[in-house]
Amino acid sequence: MIALQGLALLLLLQTAGELIVRALGVGLPGPVLGLAMLLPALGWAPVARRVEAVASVLLQHLSLLFVPVGVGVIVHLGALAPLGWKLGLVIVVSTWVGMTVTALALRALLGKSEPRDG
Repeated sequence: MIALQGLALLLLLQTAGELIVRALGVGLPGPVLGLAMLLPALGWAPVARRVEAVASVLLQHLSLLFVPVGVGVIVHLGALAPLGWKLGLVIVVSTWVGMTVTALALRALLGKSEPRDG
């Protein structure tokens, strides 16, 4: 039951973000604004507990979330075929950029937490 409450909370914040974006014409996706609103709300224990419950359920079934994407790619393969090498390049470059930024952020955070010798 608590996971359903967490899911309802996430959907409510996503909807609120979408409504704000459409009303104010903010140049940002509604779900991103909803996540930005979720961040301070996670400081409140009842919200954090509910979000943690739904997050663990979603992470257990994460592979199922890739099925619609895979089906979409197969269905529209004819439209994507001419862009194949460009899509491949974007995937490779964005993966490397993401890994690099993550490694640099981790290095910076670990560097601050560990005492330096000398």
